[in-house]
Amino acid sequence: MGKLKNLEDLFHHHLKDVYSAEKQLIKALPKMIKNSSNKDLKKAFEEHLEETKEHKKRLDEIGKELGIEMTGETCEAMKGLIKEAEEFIKENPDLDVKDAGIIADAQRVEHYEISAYGTLVTYAKGVGNKDAAKKLQKTLDEESAADKKLTKLAKKSINPTAKSA
Repeated sequence: MGKLKNLEDLFHHHLKDVYSAEKQLIKALPKMIKNSSNKDLKKAFEEHLEETKEHKKRLDEIGKELGIEMTGETCEAMKGLIKEAEEFIKENPDLDVKDAGIIADAQRVEHYEISAYGTLVTYAKGVGNKDAAKKLQKTLDEESAADKKLTKLAKKSINPTAKSA
């Protein structure tokens, strides 16, 4: 991508970045599912994998509507977050502790995505693209809901179990 000259250029740049993030997450979530021992956590990750595939589809739609190719960017932040999660899993902690750590890593990912989508909604509105803003807001709402679900799981069962492990 050349020099970013205006908010629309920045919007397109960030769309491509979050597109890369979603593609990376689609590859990483099956590993999180595989390494989780708590059935509710597995289910939450399975559901979020399906949502993440929808997020990517929405981004594909936005790219098509804007006439931009969604490739060409690598989200280094997501790459780093996934690498940290993989390194934690390799430490092979007790299963209950592993579940608590996986939730922590997943929530770091969610918080990154919440930030990214919040910015994209603001940019979309700033450039007058109400349709993109609506689609991006839907994804932002789903990312926030996923984070809340993980918090509930952590507080209700996983962290207390890890504490007594």
